Amino acid sequence: MRQLAKLLGTGFGTGYLPYAPGTWGSLAALLLAWFVPHFTLLPTFFYLILIFFAVGVWAGGEVEKDYGKDAKEITIDEFVGQWIALLFVPKTILAFALAFIFFRFFDVAKIEPINKLQKLPKGWGVMMDDVVAGVYANLCVHLTLWVIGRFS
Repeated sequence: MRQLAKLLGTGFGTGYLPYAPGTWGSLAALLLAWFVPHFTLLPTFFYLILIFFAVGVWAGGEVEKDYGKDAKEITIDEFVGQWIALLFVPKTILAFALAFIFFRFFDVAKIEPINKLQKLPKGWGVMMDDVVAGVYANLCVHLTLWVIGRFS
């Protein structure tokens, strides 16, 4: 079970990539959403987010035992956060690029309450900060697209 937790918790190995593994995890999630047919169609996309969230709470807690609290190797949270940033977003290069940029910003900046959520115990802290970063990013994408549409 420990090996399965590492495989899933590290975002299928993206957490082991050098230099900004969280960014690699987010990019992998974005590419899955872009290239896998019907991936972002509801309700499938919503269920995938819920399943990966639940698995992430478990796997994140297990992987923390080896690498420490919310270690850089844990990237399943980036998958979930990035997918939340993409919820209800049109499948366009602009929208996906905005979702990626905004999610990475909020994930790194840890604007409140993201920073506090990271302190939750076990896998909950691993996952919840990225969930909220994904929500913030999603709102920013929709607002930006609305502004662009309004003034173009």
